[in-house]
Amino acid sequence: MSARNTGGSKGAKKSQGRAPGGGGFTKSGKPRPGTGGHGRQKLEGKGPTPPAEMRPGHPAQRAAARAAAAKAAAGKPGAGRPASGRPASRTPGADRPEPAAQDRRGERRERRDDAPEMVAGRNPVVESLRAQVPAMALYVTSRAQEDERVAEAVQLAAGAGIAVLETSMFELDRLTDNAVHQGVALRIRPYEYAHPEDLLNERSRQVPPLIVALDGVTDPRNLGAIVRSAAAFGASGVLVPARRSAHVTAGAWKASAGALSRLPVAQCSNLTRTVEAYKQKGLFVAGLDAEGSVDVHEMTIADGPMVLIVGSEGRGLSRIVASACDMLVAIPMSSGMESLNAGIATSIALYEIATARARATR
Repeated sequence: MSARNTGGSKGAKKSQGRAPGGGGFTKSGKPRPGTGGHGRQKLEGKGPTPPAEMRPGHPAQRAAARAAAAKAAAGKPGAGRPASGRPASRTPGADRPEPAAQDRRGERRERRDDAPEMVAGRNPVVESLRAQVPAMALYVTSRAQEDERVAEAVQLAAGAGIAVLETSMFELDRLTDNAVHQGVALRIRPYEYAHPEDLLNERSRQVPPLIVALDGVTDPRNLGAIVRSAAAFGASGVLVPARRSAHVTAGAWKASAGALSRLPVAQCSNLTRTVEAYKQKGLFVAGLDAEGSVDVHEMTIADGPMVLIVGSEGRGLSRIVASACDMLVAIPMSSGMESLNAGIATSIALYEIATARARATR
């Protein structure tokens, strides 16, 4: 009996390493060498890679499908003529697939800009909640709730009516894109930008509109500081370009000290074109530039409707934007100073404008 048991165990040991059917192993139990893809069970290739126009879901394939559909529709009788019998209006460049792809990329980029922002880390979350940054939800892990700062964040969020959600570390890594979140993160509401024309109607008609436009200011903290100064000195709003400019983020909310909830920020696709539209509506444009020929306290247009354009600290105003200004204004400084911070320079210019308007109303 013991011999049979021993033999049975040996046979069991041999069969443990074999695949079902024994096709992948030799009689000695070693793995059988492969055939290099030439055997009876060889894999069939998929052939050469098809061109982009034939791949389902590829942008080139969708563009080709649209072009084919448009060509087929154009060949039908009366396809280019509406029911009224008049020729249908055509948009320039409508039959070109490449601009359509660019529009799709622009739409995706716009959705990413409008996506909620995540503030990660104990101190940034607490500071954002103290600054009353509009938030949607506070995410906290169970272990992080034992920390005093995280407990304070939970208390501030509950007092502000913000949802407090318990989550895992893995989920927080995904939400914050693997940022150092320390077990807590805050989801900020997307900012709703105003239209540039809305800034003309923010103040009563008895007060001339004053719009602060930013050219190349990329730091959100500078944007928040400028909004704070603009609200303090009676501006109608702040205008920022959609590209290559700071956007309203959690850092801008904190720097504005709540002024973003009182003063609108408008966004435009082209700053020069928007400034020219303001000029056609009777607004004068002054550019704040270190090489300006007019001192800031000598602006003759300060008491009327105007746009004040502020450039970046290093580069200043761009050439195209500077050429659209009615005058270039400089802040007199000592010879040892090269430039001022954009937020500080805007505060000085807005103070001078407010002083000139106060003198004009006396």
